[in-house]
Amino acid sequence: MNTFVAASLLLQSQPAQTGSGGSGIILLVELAALLGIFYWWRIPAQKQRQRHETALKSLKRGDEVVTAGGIIGEVIHIREMSKEANANRLDDRITIKSGESRIVVERGKISRVNGATTAESTSKAASPAE
Repeated sequence: MNTFVAASLLLQSQPAQTGSGGSGIILLVELAALLGIFYWWRIPAQKQRQRHETALKSLKRGDEVVTAGGIIGEVIHIREMSKEANANRLDDRITIKSGESRIVVERGKISRVNGATTAESTSKAASPAE
């Protein structure tokens, strides 16, 4: 950002041209720099969104998930709403078990997938390491 400010001040400190295009060039350079910054700022957000969509598409029975409302549970059933290959999979119904309750949520409302929860992994975590 400091480079952008320095370049802007340098361009503005140049003597004004007598033509009508002097300030227009400065404005175009500043606008191009701002667009470049926003473009490079968007790339990490786009990669994070793609990773989240991949995790939702690869969701399977036994995975621990967190819903957008903060409910933590284990996936026990996935009901696909459409059999088409290119259909929107975010509308699928996911049944999760949280405590003694079972809740049905849309796949798109799952905010985080923590991974598989199996009896072996929970027993290894509960037992002290030797």
